[in-house]
Amino acid sequence: MSTETLTKPETTPEGTETTDDDSPKMFHYVKKNKIAESAVMGTHVVALCGEVFPVTKSPKPGSPVCPACKEIYQSLRPGK
Repeated sequence: MSTETLTKPETTPEGTETTDDDSPKMFHYVKKNKIAESAVMGTHVVALCGEVFPVTKSPKPGSPVCPACKEIYQSLRPGK
C-alpha cells in the first residue's frame, strides 16, 4: 500500500495585485481569526476593502498596506 500527497495549487483571484516574484504588492487588513485558517486550509479571506484572496504571505515591518483598508481600519478605531 502506498500513500500519495496531493498539493493544492496556489491560485490568484482576478484583480489581486502581485509582483513578478508572485508576492503581493500590498497587504490588506483581514479579521485576525481568519488568517491562520486561510493559511492552513487555503480558504479565502475578505479584506476590509472587499478584496477576496487566500493568505499566502506574512507582512514584514514596513510592508505596503492597501490604502482603502488602512482608511477603513483607522475609521473603526476609537479615538482616532
